[in-house]
Amino acid sequence: MSDKVNKKSVVIIGAGPAGLSCAYKLLEESTEFEVNIIEESSFVGGISRTEVHNGNRMDMGGHRFFTKDKSVEEFWNKILPPQGKPAFDDLILNRTPLLCTDGPDPEIEDRVMLHRKRISRIYYGNHFFDYPLSLKISTIFNLGIITTIKVGFSYLYSCIFKRGETNLENFYINRFGKKLYQMFFEDYTQKLWGIHPSSISSDWGAQRVKGLSIRKILTSMLFGWIKNHNTKNQETSLIENFSYPKYGPGQLWSEVLSHVQKKGATIKFNCQVRGVVVKNSKVESVICKNDRGEEIKIPTDILISSMPLSTLALSIQNEVPNDRVIQVAKGLKFRSFITVGLLLSKLKLKNNSQIKTISDIPPDCWIYIQDRRVKMGRIQIFNNWSCYLVKDVKNTVWLGLEYFCNEGDEFWNKTDIELKNIALSELKLMDIIDEDSLILDYCCSRVAKAYPAYFGTYKDIDVIINYINSINNIYCVGRNGQHRYNNMDHSVLTAFRCVDHILNRDVTRDDIWKVNTEKVYHEST
Repeated sequence: MSDKVNKKSVVIIGAGPAGLSCAYKLLEESTEFEVNIIEESSFVGGISRTEVHNGNRMDMGGHRFFTKDKSVEEFWNKILPPQGKPAFDDLILNRTPLLCTDGPDPEIEDRVMLHRKRISRIYYGNHFFDYPLSLKISTIFNLGIITTIKVGFSYLYSCIFKRGETNLENFYINRFGKKLYQMFFEDYTQKLWGIHPSSISSDWGAQRVKGLSIRKILTSMLFGWIKNHNTKNQETSLIENFSYPKYGPGQLWSEVLSHVQKKGATIKFNCQVRGVVVKNSKVESVICKNDRGEEIKIPTDILISSMPLSTLALSIQNEVPNDRVIQVAKGLKFRSFITVGLLLSKLKLKNNSQIKTISDIPPDCWIYIQDRRVKMGRIQIFNNWSCYLVKDVKNTVWLGLEYFCNEGDEFWNKTDIELKNIALSELKLMDIIDEDSLILDYCCSRVAKAYPAYFGTYKDIDVIINYINSINNIYCVGRNGQHRYNNMDHSVLTAFRCVDHILNRDVTRDDIWKVNTEKVYHEST
């Protein structure tokens, strides 16, 4: 009992990748802390969760496990070791994936990280285009000679007459030319954010596509043989392989939770933060409403928050933020999304690639929809992420159809049946399914505040950051915790740097905020 009393209390808000990674590293590398995790929902993983419906699993948003940070890679592989034997679909298709010596057999063991091939394409004008874009004969054929020439001249024009990168539209045009931007970026970006790219900060492009451009695409094409052997300096958007948990991303975070609980961490599910009590520029406690509707106060020496940055600022009690902080916090925006899961007997859309698949379905993980006639933004084919996500992978196709919206808007409030019918009508309109494609099952899942937005009061976000940093025992980590469009590995890295600072290592508080601000790195979405 005395050991527990002498320990420092750490409250972690959120059981997503950042929060759980903080708990893991704290408890692995120190015995000084008592860790309490507060989670608003009934599950772990946040947006990086796996939902299960009648034996079929959905990855909410699609999460490739790829990183250039060795510590993050080692962390993932410790929790779920890389596969050492072929998976079910590898065996059926007689393919040889990258295998790890003495790694687990996914046909026998569940704690395993699969090695998968990255395939994503754009569906535009009933044709597939590589994503990221490539300059192949098939691309020219699908575009047509006249359009290809227009694309070329448009790109050359953009090279000579550079635009000021005051918004996302100009950012894209500078890198791809106006013609390609209008074909492949403008409509999708507006679907994603709900406003035109000309009204979005170029910071989003700087974080999501960074160094990717026509020039990089050409370099990747001409020096592909080098790229296949060296990913050190390669844009993440051009990486062709990734790791993936056998049962989706939620499996990894469930394993991490089990690990930290064995180390002594506690977690309160369905527990909503109602206030953060600050005195003398220091957090003293967190006030929550638990799953029984009771208000509880949890004293803490250190608060690590992965809840939305704006919500954190507005939750602070006693020493209430000034009017400017409150104004900026209330003006930060988010986009949400809905995934409609459809279990089908077959697709009309066939595999036109050289890549073998079970039942000859398209080999894509994601298909980006560039079609102004439909609201759908993206299609996931879960069969291709992991064959173990699908209960009957040989005879069914399990799709996740993604729609972007605002929490509480008209689309968000549609019934599941209405969403299913919209999804089916759009798939038929795009010639992806036909009338005799049997719908075997469906489900709908809503994810609120999935994407921190780069408009609203985002340009003044430093007002909030400076205020939070003035409270010396609060740390903000993760995508929503920093209001930054982080990939999962970046969220983990914010957690690792946070813990390094807490343990008095050579890491500053500013270093935590600097994660994902480098100019070359990111996966494009």
